Amino acid sequence: MTDSKYFTTTKKGEIFELKAELNSDKKEKKKEAVKKVIASMTVGKDVSALFPDVVNCMQTDNLELKKLVYLYLMNYAKSQPDMAIMAVNTFVKDCEDPNPLIRALAVRTMGCIRVDKITEYLCEPLRKCLKDEDPYVRKTAAVCVAKLHDINAQLVEDQGFLDTLKDLISDSNPMVVANAVAALSEIAESHPNSNLLDLNPQSINKLLTALNECTEWGQIFILDCLANYTPRDDRESQSICERVTPRLSHANSAVVLSAVKVLMKFMEMLPKDLDYYGTLLKKLAPPLVTLLSAEPELQYVALRNINLIVQKRPEILKHEMKVFFVKYNDPIYVKLEKLDIMIRLASQANIAQVLAELKEYATEVDVDFVRKAVRAIGRCAIKVEQSAERCVSTLLDLIQTKVNYVVQEAIVVIKDIFRKYPNKYESVIATLCENLDSLDEPEARAAMIWIVGEYAERIDNADELLESFLEGFHDESTQVQLQLLTAIVKLFLKKPTETQELVQQVLSLATQDSDNPDLRDRGYIYWRLLSTDPVAAKEVVLAEKPLISEETDLIEPTLLDELICHIGTLASVYHKPPSAFVEGSRGVQHKRLPARAGSGESTESPDVGQSVGGADAPPAVIPSQGDLLGDLLNLDLAPPATTVPAVPASMQMGAMDLLGGGLDSLMGDESETHNIHQRMESPSPQSLSEYSHPELGGDIGGSPAIGAGMGAPPAVMPASLNAAVGGGLGDLFDLGGGVGMPTGAFIPPKTLWLPAMKAKGLEISGTFARRSGVLQMDLSLTNKALSVMSDFAIQFNRNSFGLAPAGPLQVLTPLTPNQTIDVALPLSTVGPIMKMEPLTNLQVAVKNNIDVFYFSCQYPISILFVEDGKMDRQVFLATWKDIPNDNEAQFQIKDCHLNSDAATNKLQSSNIFTIAKRTVDGQDMLYQSIKLTNGIWILAELRVQAGSPNYVLSVKCRASEVSQFVYQCYELVLKN
Repeated sequence: MTDSKYFTTTKKGEIFELKAELNSDKKEKKKEAVKKVIASMTVGKDVSALFPDVVNCMQTDNLELKKLVYLYLMNYAKSQPDMAIMAVNTFVKDCEDPNPLIRALAVRTMGCIRVDKITEYLCEPLRKCLKDEDPYVRKTAAVCVAKLHDINAQLVEDQGFLDTLKDLISDSNPMVVANAVAALSEIAESHPNSNLLDLNPQSINKLLTALNECTEWGQIFILDCLANYTPRDDRESQSICERVTPRLSHANSAVVLSAVKVLMKFMEMLPKDLDYYGTLLKKLAPPLVTLLSAEPELQYVALRNINLIVQKRPEILKHEMKVFFVKYNDPIYVKLEKLDIMIRLASQANIAQVLAELKEYATEVDVDFVRKAVRAIGRCAIKVEQSAERCVSTLLDLIQTKVNYVVQEAIVVIKDIFRKYPNKYESVIATLCENLDSLDEPEARAAMIWIVGEYAERIDNADELLESFLEGFHDESTQVQLQLLTAIVKLFLKKPTETQELVQQVLSLATQDSDNPDLRDRGYIYWRLLSTDPVAAKEVVLAEKPLISEETDLIEPTLLDELICHIGTLASVYHKPPSAFVEGSRGVQHKRLPARAGSGESTESPDVGQSVGGADAPPAVIPSQGDLLGDLLNLDLAPPATTVPAVPASMQMGAMDLLGGGLDSLMGDESETHNIHQRMESPSPQSLSEYSHPELGGDIGGSPAIGAGMGAPPAVMPASLNAAVGGGLGDLFDLGGGVGMPTGAFIPPKTLWLPAMKAKGLEISGTFARRSGVLQMDLSLTNKALSVMSDFAIQFNRNSFGLAPAGPLQVLTPLTPNQTIDVALPLSTVGPIMKMEPLTNLQVAVKNNIDVFYFSCQYPISILFVEDGKMDRQVFLATWKDIPNDNEAQFQIKDCHLNSDAATNKLQSSNIFTIAKRTVDGQDMLYQSIKLTNGIWILAELRVQAGSPNYVLSVKCRASEVSQFVYQCYELVLKN
């Protein structure tokens, strides 16, 4: 008899009976009772009252009974934590059982009991199991570490389990290796900067050896881990590809896709003229084709991945067009995906085949599919010029079928063909006009109106055709109304005498009778153009149109590169990066493909912003006021609070951690980042492309008490002091106001941050400085308006290093027209933190009696270099070794004519401290340390060759994102 009998009983008083049976002396009766308990638990009955009785049954040699008890325990331990402690002794005992299955069962169950009180008791048994002689126990224990880390990460780190897990990567058993990799990958995902999987050629070799022998899921874990590795050169890349290629013939589609991901990524590093590169392309096609013979759901996933692969490397599948032809019994979602890939693979060689197929599809019964097929014909015409004529005649044949939705789709795509090939196929317009009355969809009506307006001079009755649309103007959709307005204005400019009434009628309907602001605005623009300067109107409205591009739906290249790194995951099915759909994307890392061999790109630090400065830096981008207004209008205008904001725990930890443990606070949560682009002209050649965030969550500057408490200098520097201090520099980075500043410390010049035209007459220039350990923002406020300005306040958005005003913006007297006031705003680094792009970007809101204004600026990272940044020599040596080599970045500083002593003095004035100096073959090596305000340490080696104007700088830091900015700081300090 099967176990289904346990689910059929509905007796009353059952719990009491079960209790008696559980305490029975007969083993069989006990086992039956536990099965009944599990059955009740499975159907949702509360049997937690039996907890002590079930736990007593743990003391048994019967494996089946033990499994059932452990199952019960996992389910109820959370609701009965005090009772669950009773089971700890049995766990410890079971972990030393001679039977490896029982040892593994005990350690697996321990990982599933998510009760804090119990976890500390489980450390010792887990440690023993990680070093167990049986591989089955070791592989189970490896996964248990990941589960335990999820419950109590600190405990796992303190107990040294992570190091044991790393050692398991060298295990002799492939399944143990696979589970160790899986566990470390899981932990690394929740701690993106922990560098747990420190991959090097030796560990990669061990993983590749294990790859051949482990189960399919083990292979997937190892392949996904390999995909995160960046080979040193194209030879290593080729060697890995050769060893991964056999996985392409695996029966499991997930293994195949993971192998494809690794190969697609490493192919980036192979030179295209290499024979192996061509061989690899040929090897990738058959496994992808084989995936299309699976069931429809798998086919869909495969097709979504193939869509990405074809966009990145169309040559892989260029000869495989036939496998993407639609079968009669394919579900609609598979049909639409296949159609998309067919268009991407269409070329001069196969276009005849593709068109014949698409024409066939256009006669199908599925409306959505037919529509897409007709659009596909149009896209083929635009993509393959030689086929355009054949495509147009095919579309005309379809129009003759008089099937309503086919006709409408055909007209929409013919409009695009006219745009792509002007003055070539206009002879078909007469045929299109015959179908005017059957058009009822907005897109088709708008397309037809565009054609009539664009080619009005070739259509004798164009005015009648457009007038027929005008009769129901207010019932049309906005898209049609806008197109109709433009088409009639075009017609008027081409045939002014015959259409004067018509144009007046449409302008009146668009401006006086419409409540749509877009339509009204366009109507007024045309009205004014036509009434003031008809010649200008002709130039604007009848201007030559740019040709449309071949493929408008291609994924943007950087996003495509990221999605290629996520082949075989949900991201490749959604065609969105994981950060777009993973909630609280703290653990989501942005991935990208490695740089191609010989491209000269650095692969060391993917997230670092590219070089600052240079005349061709893109214009700055500032937040659009409409998007940020809701949040920023909440500027606290009441009397400011007098307490200094509390230092976040993560910041306090970072200050004590020598190696920058406070890194997480620097990285922040990137999920809330939205880019709002609004161009502005910036006179500063140093300006970088800045990104804006729709929330400015910082605190408004507090009261004068805060500034005083921090020993801040007065808000407005006396002019005489400004002139006296640092005046001798007289160069690009000289700016006054350095009271008590070490001689020679550089301060960047003031640059224009907010032009008057963007801020109703308020112009703001500024820079940042560090004076005697106090951070300041030096501002020049100029009133270029005609009215007096007062009631100034300032607020910062959350930023990478927690910069926030430490006092109010002290503009003590109203700012009269044409007056300029210099203000020094003291800053603190205890504000809210969020990683910005670029890292040193700061978004600011300034309020006065007129309005709230927004701008973005960048601070030099040197203002964050603290005065106690000189590291002990021994600590320096140990730290340098401890930071992975992958985190080292090298830069060249050119045209610098200082000797090593002068360089040391200059850098020390900016809190870059030289720990040691040694001379090798006439080259001075300076070893230097820097400490940031959030406790992160940066180590550097500066090589100065006597007689050479070029220095070599090596920077090592756990947060490799800052290296680029440190290099820029070195350049600025040494050259000024």
